[in-house]
Amino acid sequence: MSKKIVFVTGTRADFGKLKSLITAVEQADGFEVHLFVTGMHLMEEYGYTLIEIERCQFSNIKTFYNHSDESSMDVTLANTIQGFSDFVRGLQPDLIVTHGDRVETLAASIVGSLNNILVAHIEGGELSGTIDELIRHATSKMSHIHFVSHTQAKKRLEQMGELPRNVHVIGSPDIDLMTSDLLPTISSVSAYYDIPFENYAVAMFHPITTEIDQIEEQVTHFISALTQSNQNYVLIYPNNDRGSKSIIQAIKPLAADPKFKVFPSIRFEYFLTLLKNASFIIGNSSAGIREAPYYGVPTINIGSRQNRRSDASTIIDVACNANDIISAINALPRAGSSVTDEFGQGNATTLFMECLKSKDLWKTAAQKQFRDLA
Repeated sequence: MSKKIVFVTGTRADFGKLKSLITAVEQADGFEVHLFVTGMHLMEEYGYTLIEIERCQFSNIKTFYNHSDESSMDVTLANTIQGFSDFVRGLQPDLIVTHGDRVETLAASIVGSLNNILVAHIEGGELSGTIDELIRHATSKMSHIHFVSHTQAKKRLEQMGELPRNVHVIGSPDIDLMTSDLLPTISSVSAYYDIPFENYAVAMFHPITTEIDQIEEQVTHFISALTQSNQNYVLIYPNNDRGSKSIIQAIKPLAADPKFKVFPSIRFEYFLTLLKNASFIIGNSSAGIREAPYYGVPTINIGSRQNRRSDASTIIDVACNANDIISAINALPRAGSSVTDEFGQGNATTLFMECLKSKDLWKTAAQKQFRDLA
């Protein structure tokens, strides 16, 4: 009998990470794949990225609108738990696969663990400088199986009491796509999105929920630095965390500035091509920490959101101050920048499938154990 596997996705970013895994599982014998699509994917303001998922023509897609208000992440979490619980009760899956540190991820792991359904968490054991880190660690504790990006993440999970045999180092799944021949050309991407720049930087600035009282001041410094610099920018909307409305309101007027092309969202493969060909990336997105260094693209990382996530030589950390940001822009390109493989070798999908096809994985106990460190 085929194993029923549910992949949960709530954002453009986590779908980009999951896409190659979903495709591989759907093409393999012995598995029945289902997608639970929620969060930003169903919000018009963020590009209604459900369309991108539907274009992949996956077999079983369930949508659920979970959003309440940007200031109520706890209510969104509760809504998702209710909706996903109803879905799981009818489907009775064998495995739930989640990614990262969003409230949808935590909701899925709670539902799975409370219903004795195995939960696999991808990219646990990471660090960041906001509430996301707490959500990520909480999800790990509610999960049974872990697919992590590097050995340091594995060590952190073991420090949290996870059993070593249940933690698998596979690398970051998006590296598989980054190293493939499936990415579109920069000319086709520029034509598709009507981007007139030959030279440009990618800009993304997300709210930091633990610094909510500083959001308006932070985005003012960010935009001031961009507009004062002598650069062209492809600027992408933030995620939908608390404080995002303030950022979007500040960003929208830039659509009239010829140095900017502003987008609610960009298809993941197209985004990777834009990033690969960018002069640099600026803001506080994980793309500047994970994907950009892999391509050797310099990153100006602003503020505390990505604290301690990487020390790649391509990353310049600056405070959220317009003068400091401008100084960093003027200092590019940074000497000694180099490509990194810190987050994998581009074979995460293969390693993931090897684990999924292993009989031992399906013997994982739903009753978790805590392992004390020696």
